Order: sequence, then structure tokens, then C-alpha cells
Amino acid sequence: MRHVLGVERSILGQPWRWRATAAEDLAPTDLVTQLLLARGCPPEALDDHRAPSIRAFMPDPSIFRDMDTAAMRLADAVERGESIAIFGDYDVDGATSSALMLILLRQLGIGARVYIPDRMTEGYGPTVAAMTRLAHEGASLIVTVDCGAQAFDALAAAHAVPVDVIVVDHHQCSSELPLAHAVVNPNRLDEGEGAAHGHLAAVGVAFLLGAALLRVLRGRGYFAARAEPRLLDLLDLVALGTVADVAQLRGLNRAFVAQGLKVMAGRRNIGLAALIEASRLTRAPTATDLGFALGPRINAGGRVGRADLGVRLLTTNDPAEARGIAAELDRLNEERRAIEAAVQAEAETMCAAGRSMTVVAGVGWHPGVIGIVAGRLKEKLGQPAIVIAIDENGVGKGSGRSITGVDLGQAIHAAKEAGLIVAGGGHAMAAGLTIAADQIPAFADFLEELLRDRIAAAVADRALLVDSVHAPGGVTPDLVHALEAGGPYGAGWPSPRVAIGRVRPVRVDVVGNGHVRAIVAGDDGRSLKAMAFRAADTALGAALLGAPSHRRLWLAGRAKVDDWAQRPAAELHIDDAAWAD
Repeated sequence: MRHVLGVERSILGQPWRWRATAAEDLAPTDLVTQLLLARGCPPEALDDHRAPSIRAFMPDPSIFRDMDTAAMRLADAVERGESIAIFGDYDVDGATSSALMLILLRQLGIGARVYIPDRMTEGYGPTVAAMTRLAHEGASLIVTVDCGAQAFDALAAAHAVPVDVIVVDHHQCSSELPLAHAVVNPNRLDEGEGAAHGHLAAVGVAFLLGAALLRVLRGRGYFAARAEPRLLDLLDLVALGTVADVAQLRGLNRAFVAQGLKVMAGRRNIGLAALIEASRLTRAPTATDLGFALGPRINAGGRVGRADLGVRLLTTNDPAEARGIAAELDRLNEERRAIEAAVQAEAETMCAAGRSMTVVAGVGWHPGVIGIVAGRLKEKLGQPAIVIAIDENGVGKGSGRSITGVDLGQAIHAAKEAGLIVAGGGHAMAAGLTIAADQIPAFADFLEELLRDRIAAAVADRALLVDSVHAPGGVTPDLVHALEAGGPYGAGWPSPRVAIGRVRPVRVDVVGNGHVRAIVAGDDGRSLKAMAFRAADTALGAALLGAPSHRRLWLAGRAKVDDWAQRPAAELHIDDAAWAD
């Protein structure tokens, strides 16, 4: 395979390759077509992918197992005015799924309640105590969202009360399913045609259930005397949950995000509008903003504050309440950053050399930040990472993040089957677990043995993929806008990466929290601002800071518009660099 600019080994030790499978694939007449084809879009589907719509990608909800059963039971509850409880997870996907179901039921005339467990005292997912409590408080139907696929004991307890439970989830399932009225999950092992949508976040599954519910009620004449809710108006919630859960932006998910961003730009949701303002965004949010500005603030409620703050924000009709909750989430997000930095610093000192994956544990670490720290370690070390917080009772709560090609969710299930962990689950790129502290060494050894060869293969196959090459003067706001036309981008539909050069650093310094800022000049006589985030103590940062004046570099990264400039300007967010001479 021909390497981009001849780079076989970069400063970060990886080859640079074209994202397209062959050089001739880079020949389409327009840049957007090039970007779409390079991301696996079939040539015959280019029109649908240029402007992804719900109509083009929405499947019939009935293809999913138990979907019709769930929709009919919900329709019965709506018509009879039953007491419905929604049991959600405390992350963004759980909050948006809960909010979507609550708002839809409100619009159907049902005043449902939402229950979000406390991360610290209750942990993830339904518990026996919570489910029986909801039933005893009058709920005749409980809908779990973004959880429930592994809640065998809790759902058995609910069945015994008895109370009906509908599970709406997307996490990997065991061969046996929990006892429930319906389990709607595209990742059921017995799923048929719906398995093609296994990349959906829970909020996407909830949206499909909402569509199925409205169809049933429409068929029963429920809207003869009342307005039918506009489900598409809730796509802002679907977009936020999808991006924040790092779901693959393929097919229907791309349509969810593309159309949801349009809804969000109209600021119809009072809580989201307040959160956008608290995040200091003065323009319409982008997919990047969902993942790095809005999502972390909602997550902060479940991580270091009150678990229900996110749902309350997304469902309130009171602007003053929305502004208050948004401000509190913004404050909690700052607190979360400080806690995260402390845990990460300690965790980095524990990383062992010679291991294919990282498993670290600490007593007293805040369980609300371990997932973020695991993600940071994964990026820094280039290998799967699991971070475990051990409480005073010797019980560890762990969160893991994986690399492409290594299914961490399956590995956690294998560890559970081997009796090494108390509970656990997840999906390919992220997983969670509960473990006794004295089992952690055996657990780490088990995963090392199980995944070593897979990790080695994934690392060996790793390369930095490039979409186009430019001189510094060619990186302009117009180029950025052209590249963005192939979006929305995210997991599974990566944002375009450009390579520039040859360049020499004119001025390089360290700014902020270990970021490297550089002004580079090219052979074309033009200069460009470039940023390497959190790179000051890395090989990349060292190369930029110590580059001799007579040597030239190739840089690769994401072209962005500099929002802080007095007039529109482009800059490069550096992912890697290579010596050009």
C-alpha cells in the first residue's frame, strides 16, 4: 500500500495511509464524494448520504424482536391511563432516552415518572429494591432505558410483585434474557433483521419504540380527537445521546444526528437551550459540541452531582429552572475536571510496562470519573484500559475503553462467565464491571491472556488515515467548510484528516493544560497556526518544541476554523507529525 507523503513511520510510530482503499479512489470530481466513498458509502447511495434523512434510513420498527409487543403494551397503558415509571441510566444516553420517553408520554396525556439511580449508592441498572419500590408506589408498567439487559434478579423481583417491565437497551446480551414483558435490544443474540442496527444508542432504540407506539395508537383511533405528537421534534435528544454515547455514526445514526442538529439549532427544548447558553456557544451546536461541550455537562450530574439533573433539565418547561440546572451542571463539570485530573495523575503512575492492556485500581477514586480516565489512558498508551475505583468495603467499580478491533464488552462477559467479576457488561468500545478487590490481579491476568493476540493484531494494523494533502496556504475556512459538508462526523464516520507540509516551526510554546501551540511556515510562503492538545509531555510535543530550524516536518490533523480570531481563519489540530527530510 502506498504511504501518504512516503511516511512509513511517523513521530508517533505509525504509517500514514490514504483513508480510501486505493489511490485511484481519491479521484472523484468533488471533495464530498471523495469523503463519502472513503468512509465506505456505496456509490449508489451517495445521494442519501450527502444529506442523511430519517426517511431514507428509518427501518420499520417491527423488524426488532419484541418491538410490537412493547408498543402494544405501552399503548394499552396510555389508553387506560396507567401509572408508568421510566427507569434510566445516569449517563447522557440514559438521560436523553428517559427524557424522550417522558416528553412523549406527556404529549399523549400520561404523567409518567422517571427514576435515575444514584451512581454512588445504587450503581448501574435496575436493582431489586428500586423495582419493587416503584411497583409498591403504584407503577403498573416500568420501562427501563439504556439498562436492563443483564438485570436478571431485579426483573425477576418485578415479575413476582407483579409489575410489567419493558426493557429498552442496546448493551450486549447473554444467551438468556431477563424475565420481562418485552426486551427491545438490537444486540439480542436471537435478533434477526434488527441486528443490522446494533450500533444504535439506547436513545435511538427509544425513538423507534416511540414510532411504533404512535403507529399502534394511530391504528386504534387515539388521535381522532387529539393532536398526534411530532416525534421528529425530539430528534435533538436523539442526536445528543447518540454522539455522547460514542455510537457509530453510520446509517440511521448519521440521519439522527444530522436532523437532530437542525432541531437543536431551533432551541425548541428549553433545557437544551439553557445548556447551550451555559456552555458559552454562540452559534448552532455541531456534532463535536454534543460530544465535548453539552454531553460532559449532562454527564457531570450523574458523575459528581445529583443523578436526575440531566433528565430534569431536558424535560423542564420552566426557563428559570432550566437556567438554574444548566448553571449547576456547568459548575459540576468543572468539579468533575478537577477530580478527573487527580485520579488520572495517580493512575498514570500505576501503568505497568510490558502489558498489552492497562488495568489500574485505586482506593477512594471517584467512580464518576473512571470512564473518562480510562479513555485518557487508552489514548495516551494506545491500548485498552480499565480503571477501577475501590470503596471502603473492598468492592471495585470499573470502567473500560477499548481500541478499534478489540471487543472489550465480549471480554468482560467472558470474565463474568469465568467467575472473576460480580457483574459487568457493555459493548465493543466501552464496558463496566463490579469486582471484589482481591480478584483484580487475576482479572487483569485473564484479560491479558485473552486479548493479547487481538490487541497485538489491532496495534500492528494501526495507521494514521489521511483524506487529502495541502500546502499551508491551502488550509482555509473554505476548505474547512467543504470538509464539513461530508458530516456529521463521529465514531465510525471519522472527521477528515489533512496532511500539510513541508513546514518549519516558526514559534512553538506550551499553553493551557499541556497543549503545544505552533506557528508553522511552509514552502509556499504561507504560515498556519497549529495546536497539539495535551501533547507537551509526548513524543509529538517534544518533536515540535525541539525541532531544529533547518529541518522540515509534515503535519497531519483536523482542519478547523479558529473561533477566537477577529476574522475567520483556519488552523490545524495536530494528530501526528513526521520528518520531511
